[in-house]
Amino acid sequence: MNPFKVFGCRLFQKVMYVASAFLSFHEPEILDGVPEMAKKIHDLGLKKPLLVTDEGIYSLRLYTSTVEALREEGIECALYHGVVANPTFGCVEEGKKVYDGEGCDCLIALGGGSSMDAAKALAIKIAYPSRGLERFKGLLHVHRKLVPLFAIPTTAGTGSEATVAAVVVNEATKDKFQIDDPKLIPPYAVFDPYLLRDLPQKIKLTTGMDALTHAVEAYIGKSNTKKTKARAIEAMRLIRDHLVPFYETGDIEHAKEMQRAAYYAGVAFTRAYVGYVHALAHSLGGEYGVPHGLANAILLPVVLESYGRSAEKKLASIYDELELGDPSLSREAKAKAFISFVRSLNERMGIPSRFEDIVRKEDVSRLCLHAAKEGNPLYPVPKEMDANELREVLSKAL
Repeated sequence: MNPFKVFGCRLFQKVMYVASAFLSFHEPEILDGVPEMAKKIHDLGLKKPLLVTDEGIYSLRLYTSTVEALREEGIECALYHGVVANPTFGCVEEGKKVYDGEGCDCLIALGGGSSMDAAKALAIKIAYPSRGLERFKGLLHVHRKLVPLFAIPTTAGTGSEATVAAVVVNEATKDKFQIDDPKLIPPYAVFDPYLLRDLPQKIKLTTGMDALTHAVEAYIGKSNTKKTKARAIEAMRLIRDHLVPFYETGDIEHAKEMQRAAYYAGVAFTRAYVGYVHALAHSLGGEYGVPHGLANAILLPVVLESYGRSAEKKLASIYDELELGDPSLSREAKAKAFISFVRSLNERMGIPSRFEDIVRKEDVSRLCLHAAKEGNPLYPVPKEMDANELREVLSKAL
């Protein structure tokens, strides 16, 4: 990247880092299971939640325990189950119609990152009914109070229950973009590991690698705090110990620890940001509908290698913190060993190393231009890259 552009990006990131100290990056109140959430809703005097979820959860009837817990507190809820894998403007509008038509006064997001992204975007739409979501693209455009949101993760990966972000797709333009504002951090996060018990294996592995990507990108970036670094390392330790056993057995204790890992990673990156892995993954998701966790898993080792020496020190630090091997290795060797560790996780769980028969070569330049616009100047990555450099990175994953 042009040195003047690099300077501009770093200056913007420094200003944002200083400004972040004055923003409210609150952590959600943790509720232990859906019965505790139902009691909380009752105690707050809320009358009718809209439960936002996807067709998969609806067809598996994973929402029934939530509905029953609410009924025990004398609360009926409305249901919207039209969330798609990459939430669109259209599904947010559909959810708004149900919310208004049913006379709802709060939201429950039940699912993975898609359901939570949709619910966050819906909260914005409720507060700003006459504005299009594209008006909120980027940073700090949400100025009104949002309706209460209770986030119940049914995967262990996205960490959306702790983040400032909502990712949505304008289906008309295929533009997948992020809305970032501390007001989008859900006031309440509800943890119930039993909801993860029957997850398909491919969801377990890709969402787990999504959580790892959040933690790694947060840790190696240049906008860390003492707290975000600690949260990121703790998330990575939990993933090191519990992801593969959770993938292989589905044991409840491993599910519980993976929920914690995803949450800690979410806390870390919501303040420290992510990087080019996410920027490229968002491009692929918007254009082809590639599941976000799968895109992150494939891209993570490729992007880490592309950073070269700029990320070497921090990757070596991760290697030491996770006790992955010989502490006497050189910094370069430790960094390479950590990247090999990431690849070994992918291989063990059957994640491919490349995007095969997905990305059209004629789309690559446009995809990388979109990724560069997302990443620059916002993401405090170890090494700034423009669209041409990102094209070289993506080509290694094709």
